[in-house]
Amino acid sequence: MSDAALPAQWAAEFPFAAQWFDRGDGVRMHYLDEGAGPPVVMLHGNPTWSFYYRKLVLALRDAHRCLVPDHVGMGRSDKPADERYAYTLANRVADLTAWLDSLALSAPVTLVVHDWGGMIGMAWAAAHPERVARLVILNTAAFGLPATKRFPWPLALTRTPLGTLLVRGFNGFSWTATWAAMARTRMPASIAAAYTWPYGSWGDRVATLRFVQDIPLRTGDPGFEIVQATADKLGVFAQTPTLVVWGGKDWVFDDHFLAEWKRRLPHATVRYLADAGHYVLEDAAPEVVPAVVSFIRGD
Repeated sequence: MSDAALPAQWAAEFPFAAQWFDRGDGVRMHYLDEGAGPPVVMLHGNPTWSFYYRKLVLALRDAHRCLVPDHVGMGRSDKPADERYAYTLANRVADLTAWLDSLALSAPVTLVVHDWGGMIGMAWAAAHPERVARLVILNTAAFGLPATKRFPWPLALTRTPLGTLLVRGFNGFSWTATWAAMARTRMPASIAAAYTWPYGSWGDRVATLRFVQDIPLRTGDPGFEIVQATADKLGVFAQTPTLVVWGGKDWVFDDHFLAEWKRRLPHATVRYLADAGHYVLEDAAPEVVPAVVSFIRGD
């Protein structure tokens, strides 16, 4: 799927040139590099891809350099089998670090994160706080499951053999999210098709499953130490301008997570959209895109 041309039906929605970063082992990450000016790095989660940020890129690229990768196994990036690539948080952070280092950016970035992109991005940011100018947080986390929150049963199901069949056999995670992650609006069928397009086969869906299986919940789980170390360092951003835009109808990254963000970054500006879902940037784009653009430009 990574070598397949984006179908013409989405050319107007996603009018961007494909860029590629080779990890050094032949596995390539696809990314967008649009515009010029102060850099804005946008990190998606699971099961989205750079398509999630298309409207924000279009709104910013006249004055900013917009950099948006597809994590390995996602979007148009290569989708190697497990024998060739370990789908772990540690590898995700290493990929992000290597890619950003390759760009040799001369200015600190605005970091925009959503879903598991928050854990990946904030792990990098906590190790390089001097390279971060602003933070934009969209229904995500950079810490473990809050003490007041139970692990959602649909995600627990995904980590079972039945979940493997549903996710890899029927594209259940990506397809379900096109309606379950929306609340204010209904995703048009053509847009839903774009979100699910990269995941057309059992092999193409490896990362959408591994992302969920890799969520560290307790001591000893792979990645747990990264999560803990990142959470412990969030105080370093106490003076970093931060905007939190939160969809209140998210049943995974819900108000328990928002309360944790408020506790850890009390200086952040919070825009709470009570009727928006997990795909807050998609669900409430007419409100969210201008708010994020205004914050990034310092209006």
